This record gives sequence, structure tokens and C-alpha cells, in this order.
Amino acid sequence: MSPPEGSGRGRPRDESREQAILEAALELLVEVGYERMSMVAVANRARASKATIYRRWSCKDAMVVDALRRRAPAEHVPADTGSLRDDLLIEVGLMACATMEVGGGLLMGVLRAASESPRLAEVIQDHMVQQKAALCGCALQRAAARGEIPADLDPVPLAEAILSMILTRQLLGVGPLDEQFVAHVVDDVALPLITGLASRLPSPSNV
Repeated sequence: MSPPEGSGRGRPRDESREQAILEAALELLVEVGYERMSMVAVANRARASKATIYRRWSCKDAMVVDALRRRAPAEHVPADTGSLRDDLLIEVGLMACATMEVGGGLLMGVLRAASESPRLAEVIQDHMVQQKAALCGCALQRAAARGEIPADLDPVPLAEAILSMILTRQLLGVGPLDEQFVAHVVDDVALPLITGLASRLPSPSNV
């Protein structure tokens, strides 16, 4: 993992101390919002000196970006069960579990912060859409190779629809992100969406 932006050179890294500071930043993000969150407040919450904070991060943008990147789920090899539906059930289930681990309060705080910081919005777009689109794209490519669906389907609309359903349920608290919900997302939204995307592709005779 690359060092945080603004980290000093030539000093030993204390990973546990840095993690405590970043957790304090996220706590304040939830409690007071991005606009009112300050580097000084983070230092006080983490019982760290301001010099320590500024030596590692040049501004609160850099600090929150680093905190979000460390909170992001670890990369994994996408499921390959031999069935598009089963692959999607596994991947959507993992997305739901990761969302539950983050929690609704932090999600709300991060989304509000993104509306105030284009830099944060870019990081969220990368982690919450582009990475998930890459996973969906892998599942679609494997399904196309098996002959289940046509090739060249755009995975971005699929990732956006799945994430929207998961985030809406988590943020509004309208129900659990359980196996029944995951099956609903896959069977009632993802697979029909894939069928719709496939129907919009030009037929081989028109290519």
C-alpha cells in the first residue's frame, strides 16, 4: 500500500497510530459533518499532535480519502460457479455484507461529504461504482464465453442498479440486506436488466 498523501519521509510509520487517527476522522465526519470537521478536531479526538496530523496529511481531504481507501473491501477474485445467476448471487451478497460493515451513519456522512468535495466524490465513484462494475464485467464476460448472454454488455448500468438498491435499503433502513434481498436484486433487477441490455445490441446480421 502506498503511503498517505503528505506523509513524511525518513520517519518510522506507526500503522496502529495512523489507523486510530483515521478512525477518529471518520467518527467526526459522521458526528459533525464534513464542513465542520477539522484537522484540529481530529487531532484532539485521536489525542495526537497537530504536527503529527499535518506531517502525514496535507488537508482533511487527503485524510478522509486515505481513511476511505483503507475501509474499502479487499480485492478478490470474482466468483466463477459456471452460472451467471449464481455468480451474481455471490457478488451481490459480498456487496451487501461490505455495506453492512460500513454502517448507515458512515455511509450518509460520506455521501454528504462527497457533495462538498469533488475529490471525495471521485474516490467514491472509483470504489463504489468502477470497482463493482469491474466485478460485474468479469461475471458478464464469463457468462458470454459460456454462451449464456451476448458479449460486449456494458457492466456499468448493472453495477449502478445493484449499488443503488443496496444503498437505498441500508440508508433508509427499510429491510435487512439478507439472502432474500440479494435474490430479489439478482432475479428481479439484475437478470432482467442484463436481458434488456442484450436486446439493445445490434443483431449479427446488422453488424
